[in-house]
Amino acid sequence: MRIGWATRMRTSFGAPFLWLVTLVYFTQGFRSFVWTAVSFQMKDILKLSPSASQFVVSVAHSPWSIKPIYGILSDCIPISGRRRLPYLVISTILSLIPWLILGLANSLRSSRNTLTAFLTLQNLGSAMADVVVDAMIAEAVRSELAEFAGDLQSLSWSAMALGGIFGSMLGGYTLSHLTIDTIFLLFSVLPAIQLLSCALVKEIPLQLESLQHYKKEENLEFKEDTRDYKRKDTPTRTSDTPRRRKNNHKYHKRKLNLKSEISEKQPDPLVARYNISLRSTIYSLAKAFKQPIILRPMAWFFFSNVAVPNLSTVMFYYQTEFLNLEASFLGTARVIGWSGLMLGTYAYNRYLKRKKLRHVLMYAHIGLAIVSLLDIMLVSKLHNQLAIPDKYIVLWGSAFGDAIKQFKLMPFLIISGQLCPPGIEGTLFALFMSINNLGSTLGSFLGAALASVLNISSESFDNLIFGVAVQLLATLLPITFLFLIPKEATGLTS
Repeated sequence: MRIGWATRMRTSFGAPFLWLVTLVYFTQGFRSFVWTAVSFQMKDILKLSPSASQFVVSVAHSPWSIKPIYGILSDCIPISGRRRLPYLVISTILSLIPWLILGLANSLRSSRNTLTAFLTLQNLGSAMADVVVDAMIAEAVRSELAEFAGDLQSLSWSAMALGGIFGSMLGGYTLSHLTIDTIFLLFSVLPAIQLLSCALVKEIPLQLESLQHYKKEENLEFKEDTRDYKRKDTPTRTSDTPRRRKNNHKYHKRKLNLKSEISEKQPDPLVARYNISLRSTIYSLAKAFKQPIILRPMAWFFFSNVAVPNLSTVMFYYQTEFLNLEASFLGTARVIGWSGLMLGTYAYNRYLKRKKLRHVLMYAHIGLAIVSLLDIMLVSKLHNQLAIPDKYIVLWGSAFGDAIKQFKLMPFLIISGQLCPPGIEGTLFALFMSINNLGSTLGSFLGAALASVLNISSESFDNLIFGVAVQLLATLLPITFLFLIPKEATGLTS
C-alpha cells in the first residue's frame, strides 16, 4: 500500500522534486539541532542576561514576519524567466553562509551584534525558502494533480516533524561532546546539500509569446507612423535642387526624432509587465484584507499572540542555571514536544475538526493557561511537596504545551485557507502566516521587556514567578475577544 503510494507520487512529481521538498522541510525541523547550541552560546559564552537573549532571538526571527514580500518578489519578478528555483538558490545561500562564518570565525560569533546579524540573515534565507517551496507545491498540484495536494502537505509536515525530532535528540547529545563551532559547521552540511539538490529540479521558463507579440505590434506601429510622416513631408521629385536636398535632410531628421519619441513613450515591456503585476498583487491583497470577514479573524490571532509575553528563553535559563538540567535532557524534552505536536495534530483531526472554532480556540487557551500553571509549580517548588521531580514537570509541560498549541494552529491554518479568495491564495496565505509570526515575535519582545522590568538575571530568579503569573493571566485574555471569529465556522466549513 505504502509502496504503491510512493510510486504514484514519484511518477506524478518526479523523485528530484519530492527529494527537494522533503529536504527543505526536514532542514526546517532540524534547525532545533543548531539553535540549542545558539542558546548555550548566548548564555555561556556571551554571558547575556535572559532578557537580552530573548531580545536577540526575537530580532533574529523577525524575517518570518515579512513572508509575503518574498512571495510577491517570486511571483512578480522572475529571474532569467524563472520564478522559483533562482529564489530557492538565493535563500539557500543565505541559509548556508552565516553558519559557515559563525563556525569558522570565533570573533564574529563572540560578538552580540554580529551574532544577531548573522542569525537574522540565516532566518531570512529559511523564511524565503519556506515561501518558495510552498509556492512550488501549490503549482505542482494544480489541475490534474490536485488529488495529491494532501499527500504533499503530509509529506512536508512529516519531514519537518522528523527533522525536529532528530535535531532535538542530537542537539543535546552533541553539546555534551562537541564544541559549538563544530555544531555550526555540521549543520551547514544540510543547506549545502539543499543547494546542490536545486540543480536536480528543472523549472520551465516563463513563456515570452506575449512579449514578442508586444514588440511586433510596436514595430508595426512605428512603421505606420513613419509612413504617415513620409506622406506629409516628402517633397515632390521635380529636380535635384538645394531646396529638395534641404527637405530630404529635414525628413531624415524628423524620422530620427520620431523613432526617439516612440522609444521614449514606450517603456521597457519587461519592466512594465513586472510593474503591473506587482501593483496588481498589492492592490488585490489590500482589497481582500479590508473585508471584515478576513480582517476580524486575523486581528484575533494577531492579538492572541501579542497579548501573551513569551518567556521561553527565560525559562531555558531557569532550567539550566537554577535547576541544573543537562543539555541532553533538554533535547529529550524537545523530542517529547515534537511528539506532542504530532499527537495534537492527530487529536484535532480525529476529534475536534467538526467542532466550532470558537470553542476549540477557547479550550486551547484554557489548556495553555494550565501549562502555565505547571511553570508556576516548577518555579515555586510546589511539586517538591508532592515528591515530583523537576524533570517530570518539564517533560509534561513540553508535551502538553506543544500538543495544545496545535489545537490553536490548526484552526488558524483552516480559517486562513477558507478566507483566501481565488487568484491570490498563496500570497494572502503567506500574509496570514506573517501576521501570526509577527504577533509571536512581538510577544517575544514583550517577554524580554517583562523579564527586564522584573530584574530577572542568571543569578536571580526571585521575580520569575510574577512573570509566569502575568503570562497565565494574559493567556486567558484573548478568550474575551473570540467574537471576532466567525460564529458558525468549523474545521470543515466557514
